[in-house]
Amino acid sequence: MNQKPATIKLLWEILIVSTRLGLTSFGGPIAHLGYFHEEYIRRRKWMDEKSYADLVALCQFLPGPASSQVGIGIGVIRAGVLGGIVSFLGFTLPSVLALILFAVVLQGLNISDTGWLHGLKIVAVAVVAHAVLGMAQKLTPDLKRKAIALFALVGTLLWQTAFTQIGVILIAGFLGFLLYKNQKDDSDSAMSFPVSRRFAVICLTLFFGLLIVLPILSEMTSIHWIAMFDSFYRSGSLVFGGGHVVLPLLEREFVPTGLLSEEAFLAGYGATQAVPGPLFTFAAFIGAAINGWQGGLLATFAIFLPAFLLIIGTLPFWNSLRRNPTIKGALQGMNAAVVGILIAAFYQPIWTTSILEPIDFAFAAILFSMLVFWKLPPWTIVVTGAIGGWLLSFM
Repeated sequence: MNQKPATIKLLWEILIVSTRLGLTSFGGPIAHLGYFHEEYIRRRKWMDEKSYADLVALCQFLPGPASSQVGIGIGVIRAGVLGGIVSFLGFTLPSVLALILFAVVLQGLNISDTGWLHGLKIVAVAVVAHAVLGMAQKLTPDLKRKAIALFALVGTLLWQTAFTQIGVILIAGFLGFLLYKNQKDDSDSAMSFPVSRRFAVICLTLFFGLLIVLPILSEMTSIHWIAMFDSFYRSGSLVFGGGHVVLPLLEREFVPTGLLSEEAFLAGYGATQAVPGPLFTFAAFIGAAINGWQGGLLATFAIFLPAFLLIIGTLPFWNSLRRNPTIKGALQGMNAAVVGILIAAFYQPIWTTSILEPIDFAFAAILFSMLVFWKLPPWTIVVTGAIGGWLLSFM
């Protein structure tokens, strides 16, 4: 009797925190990992640094929206499958509702070059820099892991393909295995995954089953809603490399078929850049532009469903792997690689699209100081960044 109110209280806490992140997390997938790190790891200590890095490494392996999968994984670890659902809803719904509204009312609005949006990009610079520094201190304490992080940084910058991150992490894992396979790690912490292996297998079976069955159903029935669900589900299942990679894939799915005009697609792309939360919510705009708000909700469900099935289906097995002594060395190398990948993403695209003038760098330094030295909450940094960016546009 006493456990149910505690569970409801826990779910409510997850919803409040994730919704606040969903309203303030601008800057794309890597920036989201920075926001998560600040809120979930530094402030609330829901996970330790190594567990968070392990979860990030796992989500880099999986297709789909990595930052959303990390958020879902944190929710699952915190309060089971319901926790993952609540965490997803809080982080995703604000941008989904905003983009459905854009699709229905404001499709022609050009907001891609507004000053406040540029200010939010500078916020992402401060947030990601803070996250990178914190993770680097914990995950690259010696020269060997610093060298692995440097390898990941160079490799990710020089070969920018959808599969580079996966290859870099695999190589780093092999190097870590060779370098640290006999090293004891007394600081390793336990991660509790309140998901059974049986349920995990069901999720993985459902993931692959839908991937096979949906195209067949779409061809056999010619029902518009099934075809639409299939297009978004495949997009969410087969995309590696984050939210930006899914944009051209969605363009090929809907623009050549005439379901969406090129002008509407570009307007939706601009709107997606302007709202917080995951870039995969661009599906909400496309779905709403084609079939109203019902289409927006269906598209959102379809494109994020693979992320749910994959993260819930792999978490229990990941728990066993990370506890295996023969895998710990590989994980140390992989975690160091995550730091290098984050630094590479910090430069491209975050730095290169945000720091355009000396005054941008000065403003980023102010925001970074507010976050790191004065320890102000992230939402105040976001508000300051938006207002400051708007003011800078007049200078």
